[in-house]
Amino acid sequence: MSLYDKFVENKRLRRVVLLIIVIGVFYLFKSMMSMFLLTFIFTFLSVQLVRTVQKKIPKIKPVWIIAPTYLIIIALLVFVIANYVPQLVNQTVKMFTSLQSFYESEEVRSNPYLNVIYNYLQQINLDNQIKVAVTSVVNYISSVGAVGFNIVISFLLSFFYTSQVEQMNSFGRQFLDSKYSWIFADLQYYGQKFVNTFGVVLEAQLMIAVVNTALTTITLLFMRMPGIIALAAMVFILSLVPVAGVIISLVPLSFVAYSVGGIRYVIYIVIMIIVIHLIETYFLNPQFMSSMTHLPIFFTFIVLIVSEELLGTWGLIVGIPIFVFFLDILGVHSIGGPKKRRIKLKKTL
Repeated sequence: MSLYDKFVENKRLRRVVLLIIVIGVFYLFKSMMSMFLLTFIFTFLSVQLVRTVQKKIPKIKPVWIIAPTYLIIIALLVFVIANYVPQLVNQTVKMFTSLQSFYESEEVRSNPYLNVIYNYLQQINLDNQIKVAVTSVVNYISSVGAVGFNIVISFLLSFFYTSQVEQMNSFGRQFLDSKYSWIFADLQYYGQKFVNTFGVVLEAQLMIAVVNTALTTITLLFMRMPGIIALAAMVFILSLVPVAGVIISLVPLSFVAYSVGGIRYVIYIVIMIIVIHLIETYFLNPQFMSSMTHLPIFFTFIVLIVSEELLGTWGLIVGIPIFVFFLDILGVHSIGGPKKRRIKLKKTL
């Protein structure tokens, strides 16, 4: 028996080697990690939706389910952008204009207390500070544009995959009968395990997003903010990004709050975001993640902290699935606890 045949026969060794190679490939393409993960998330949710509907209506084709769903999502996004982006821009300009007028007014220079602040601003060269701030905002907008591009591409890829999910599955099964079928069989083994773990964590994050949206919406109702439905939809979408999503929502919410009640409402919004951020970080994330993955809260905290340090914001999303994935491979822990609650999916590559 040749060395290659011995290697193929040794299932444990070949799977370890293949896993190392896969990790190396992802490391080489780490700049595209956001697109990979977004495509996976959108596709996972879409396939789950298709399977759920097909349980009720077995003969319906995936394209008739996914096409209307994606059209509704696009329509909602267009509605939010068309109604609130101009308002955000106008409020931003208004805020900077009012601050500049106040800074240059006689009221500031004639008031001895405000004059101290004025002289201090002169010493720190406020004009240059504003230019630096504007440059930072432009860079931030550029990064948001790159993220938006990844979202659009991932959205399209997930649509094409899900609309032809049966054909994709059929095409993927052909690799299991190829000359190097063991490679694709092992990839399928790892893929199914990761889908199981990621699906459970994604379910937990959806619950967290619902709680965040409910708390935010209740606060906005008490503040009598306009466009509650659209703002709640925006908060829900951003809440799907762990921890960071709540903070990102602070920017548009602050602009809208300023248009309604001035700086006092902005302070209320900041306090609300801080409270929700603390609730999510120290209660919702550990509680939901540990209950869904059956991990002790201590390990959940440690994994979230370490994965965020290693992978950034995405680490908060994929850290727990990766950790449970490796525990499952090592035979230490299987997702779903004793009952081994698994997400049943058809074989895909």
